[in-house]
Amino acid sequence: MPLYEGLSIGDEPKVIVIDIGVAYTKCGLAGETGPRCIIPSQCTNARTQQVKKIWEYTTTEELYELLKELLYTLIFRYLLVTPKDRRVVVVESLLCTSDFRDTLAKVLFKHYEVGSVLFASSHLLSMLTLGVNVGLVVDVGYKETLVIPVYEGIPIMKGLQSIPLAGKAIHSRIKTQLMEHGTISTPDQQHQAVASIPDLITEDLLEDIKVRCCFVTEYTRGQQIQEVTMRGGHANKLPPPPPDTDYPLDGGNVLNVSGRIREHSCEVLFEQDNEETSIATLLLESLILCPIDTRIELANNVLVTGGTAMLPGFYHRLQLELANLLKKPVYSSQLGIKQFKFHKAPAKENYTAWLGGALIGALETLPSKSLSRDVYLQKDKLPDWCCIDSEFLMDEKSHK
Repeated sequence: MPLYEGLSIGDEPKVIVIDIGVAYTKCGLAGETGPRCIIPSQCTNARTQQVKKIWEYTTTEELYELLKELLYTLIFRYLLVTPKDRRVVVVESLLCTSDFRDTLAKVLFKHYEVGSVLFASSHLLSMLTLGVNVGLVVDVGYKETLVIPVYEGIPIMKGLQSIPLAGKAIHSRIKTQLMEHGTISTPDQQHQAVASIPDLITEDLLEDIKVRCCFVTEYTRGQQIQEVTMRGGHANKLPPPPPDTDYPLDGGNVLNVSGRIREHSCEVLFEQDNEETSIATLLLESLILCPIDTRIELANNVLVTGGTAMLPGFYHRLQLELANLLKKPVYSSQLGIKQFKFHKAPAKENYTAWLGGALIGALETLPSKSLSRDVYLQKDKLPDWCCIDSEFLMDEKSHK
């Protein structure tokens, strides 16, 4: 069925929904319950055969070529549809750069000749999956954690907060600990330090170790770990570590991942730095900056998204961190909040925003909110997400 879906006659072609994240790209068709593919946000250079990450571009010309290759892979190898004159929904972050948006629009409209494109904010699409218009959206992705309060469908930009603590920070902590404490068992049971073969530690390896071996520990143990690692406490105060695990490598070698690495790596998300900020304090600081009459309702509608939030124990730890922070005078004096209530989205956290894009792509109002190819080629300009200029909205009757 998907093979000839793009050649169907009579039925309206399904809308393509794309979410290009920093680590992974989600792509599928509107009206479906999940993306057709979730692949790394990277592509291989046809000439040099080197793998290049999409977001690590140096010029817009390089970005254009990278996006062209990535979209070719998504459309023709996974979706198996024809992009010409088809509608597209692009899930984007509020912090997405103008260069990236403009280049992506150029590739879609001029190279693949799509009919229309809707650039939709990921936090609003995530809330669409719940059918609510008030919420505190916490996006724990790969590069950073972003908190955006939304009230009556309007983001409160004053309350936007971000911090570079997410999946990438966990990878850095795992790498550091592996270089210090990791060992490799060869088939003849001899051990050698990981530091002697640094080429072994790749981003893919760190990602796999994080997913397979690591977890977010409970609040009490986390406080004991931070007392030693952050405040210079005695090592005897560390709680007994969980069991070690063996991670198989090529050639029959086995990497020993200690219980300390498994438990301590994710503490980077909750350790308060010199400015006493962490993922938990980010939510409280965002609420303080919101109007006072919106805070309780926002605290009762917290939605967590992003692949890093799928780590075991993350929700339980975040709730306990917030509960204990609310007791501190600095927050209890400013916030009249007793607890936080969390929503459970009808999808995994890593593609919740994509699912919202699939929902909005199936609505009949999509054409009136999209930017058509004719208007784009005429204006040669892409409106910002907050632009409400009617000239940029597609009038379906005038462009038929």
